[in-house]
Amino acid sequence: MKHTGREWDDTIVALATPPGIGAIGVIRLSGPQAITIAATLMPSRALLEKASHTAHVGLLQAGGEVLDEVVVTLFKGPRSYTGENVAEISGHGSPFILEQIIQATIAQGARLAKPGEFTQRAFLNGKMDLTQAESVADMIASNTAASRRTALNSMRGGITHSLMELRVQLIRFSALIELELDFAEEDVAFADRKQFNDLLARLQFATGELLQSFTLGNAVKNGVQVAIIGRPNAGKSTLLNTLLNENRAIVSEVAGTTRDTIEEIINIDGILFRLIDTAGIRTQGNDAVEQIGIERAMEKRRGADVVLYLFDATGFMPVELAEVAAEFKAEKLQWIPVGNKAELVSPETLASFSAVPGIHWISAREQTGINELKHALFAKVISGSVQAESTLVTNTRHYAALQQLSHSLTDLQAGLDHQLTGDLLAADIRNCLHYLGEITGEITNEDMLDYIFSKFCIGK
Repeated sequence: MKHTGREWDDTIVALATPPGIGAIGVIRLSGPQAITIAATLMPSRALLEKASHTAHVGLLQAGGEVLDEVVVTLFKGPRSYTGENVAEISGHGSPFILEQIIQATIAQGARLAKPGEFTQRAFLNGKMDLTQAESVADMIASNTAASRRTALNSMRGGITHSLMELRVQLIRFSALIELELDFAEEDVAFADRKQFNDLLARLQFATGELLQSFTLGNAVKNGVQVAIIGRPNAGKSTLLNTLLNENRAIVSEVAGTTRDTIEEIINIDGILFRLIDTAGIRTQGNDAVEQIGIERAMEKRRGADVVLYLFDATGFMPVELAEVAAEFKAEKLQWIPVGNKAELVSPETLASFSAVPGIHWISAREQTGINELKHALFAKVISGSVQAESTLVTNTRHYAALQQLSHSLTDLQAGLDHQLTGDLLAADIRNCLHYLGEITGEITNEDMLDYIFSKFCIGK
């Protein structure tokens, strides 16, 4: 058991498959009475005598009435997902039948599980660490190949493996320095300071690598907000339709056609980009509805991860683009200048914009330069490719703990450099171990666990 003091002496039950009509529904029981309850409801199969990891077909009964013909699969603890006795009842996917089965298990002493309680029990019973438990929810929520690979890597202990060996070595040095305190009057040194410096360097490098991965990890998990900004009739809606390869936004020669934001999602090399088509931005306009759209466009610009600033190459001046570039620089916004209708102007005109670097020339109507723009958009937020073996930080809790760990390692290194006494070094080491323990769940509390697992779906 982990450091919560909580004991799980009851049996929980929940539907483990999505609600609604389907071919099969699975009900999961976990706890000391899980198999006993299943055996009571299926008296014809003597389930208490059956081996673990076996499946049994039979009639499920309650109160003398047959509820369903089901398959009951047994997993005896500790060789189960939760580390406890687990029984999974696979029945026909009628919501009515499944509810009747759940109520029958409750009548036998089970209680409805809370969100994430099965995985919480798996963590508390030592079947996985906290980062692995949290990745279970990420795995369920994954909607791209990249997010699935990242969650699977975390489930296999990617972050933990990066830090646990170093944590063990840090504990060893901590013990040696604590031992030195017992012999302070004899002025002996048990901890080799050179080896200690080498260990800190490895820890700082590993921590820095994980911190740097958060930008990519966050993009993989949550997607990237991209606002398409520009003046009226620059071609923003046409660009959105071209990127989506469908007519999602209304396109018109009339300026101000787009009054509100339109949001759609595209997948570029495994990363979800949330494209936001906004109202054309201009300083003057008598239409109150259009002005509201412009205000919302400005809000989306400020909140976007990347802005595609689209301008009409046939009527935009280089000095105007330079002013826009200065504005984005002042606001510290990530942006890509995109010149539309490039096929209608001369190479000399395109060259006149050279003062602003990184312009992508396209024709939204003719669909030229679009693939290059997609690659540029991907490269703007992603440095390198998303590999299956990559360890990425996608969880803000992990990121915050890693930041604290980085600060503590810096303090510890400064202490070593200034040859601080063992008692002061020991305090800094304890801080480092605390933040390492927070990441893996070695150091935690019930309130934090309840918050983490409350975000899971019921039945997982």
